Amino acid sequence: MKFVDEYRDAATAQQYARAIAQITTQPWTIMEICGGQTHSIVKFGVDELLPNEITLIHGPGCPVCVTPIELIDQAIAIASLPNVIFCSFGDMLRVPGSHADLLTVKAKGGDIRIVYSPLDTINIAQANPTKQIVFFAVGFETTAPATAMLVYQAHQQGIQNISLLVSHVLVPPAMAAILSSPQNKVQGFLAAGHVCTVMGYGEYEAIAQTYQVPIVVTGFEPVDILQGLYLCIQQLEHGQAQVENQYARSVRPSGNEVAQKLMRDVFAIVPRQWRGIGEIPYSGLGLQDAYADFDALKRFNLSTDTATEATECISGLILQGVKKPHECSAFGTRCTPEHPLGAPMVSSEGACAAYYRYRP
Repeated sequence: MKFVDEYRDAATAQQYARAIAQITTQPWTIMEICGGQTHSIVKFGVDELLPNEITLIHGPGCPVCVTPIELIDQAIAIASLPNVIFCSFGDMLRVPGSHADLLTVKAKGGDIRIVYSPLDTINIAQANPTKQIVFFAVGFETTAPATAMLVYQAHQQGIQNISLLVSHVLVPPAMAAILSSPQNKVQGFLAAGHVCTVMGYGEYEAIAQTYQVPIVVTGFEPVDILQGLYLCIQQLEHGQAQVENQYARSVRPSGNEVAQKLMRDVFAIVPRQWRGIGEIPYSGLGLQDAYADFDALKRFNLSTDTATEATECISGLILQGVKKPHECSAFGTRCTPEHPLGAPMVSSEGACAAYYRYRP
């Protein structure tokens, strides 16, 4: 298939791997932010093509994985209520809360529906005017515009039986938090191409300069990732710290300005808890006051009590790139996709799920 096969071409991948080996003179540690990139790296063995001096570590770019456990508990509480239709992306259903998951609620009779777009909930709301429709809004800047459009359209159409449990998070503050950590190992980043398709990459300039790390906006296929790594290592070898765009076929410097305006109109930037990591300032999106009526937490008057992760789960360390999945004592034994201890084993973008599937 055109535009896929050419970025999975084995000969081209080998060519870039050889080029990386030729320019590498010392050890470098590079983090790919996006869980989609992680799965591609593990599935296609991209890391196994690299010289031993290059270490790839996996970042917190899995929105399902970083959704805080207390929000999962709140989702379960709402979905368990009578007269509620709870709508969610499919991989949220298996994410463990403190004592259960959404799939358990569904098995007990809760009306939980998997949607493929936030806008699907408008049709559900119109077809069920006596029900309360709640959408679990998770994701990075990639999915936030569609959530913002849901809120905008529901407001414009006067649909009053829709509300949202919002857990949108932002990538740049998470990158800064990782670089600020005493445990930080990251010397360069592969930034998520789809996020930058929406937001552009102007925000990354300050991070690159402040922390003196190269950041390469990168796509998701093996050749994309190897090209991104080549550019990043080239900068590291020359002592540079700039933002480069490998994914130019999709990403413009300014991003999608129409989508950005819609997000600004609907959302305000707020602090956000990241599962396994803690609170990161200015790292989340919450509804603006003008749209507060669509806030499910307020509509259902839910508390925001904190909850604790399973004690042997090291997902926080994995999401920060401090550990890899195989370094968890529970990996593949007490923690599997069927019985997960933490979210990275569940999500289609989770690092633990990638290792379990492709490198058991």
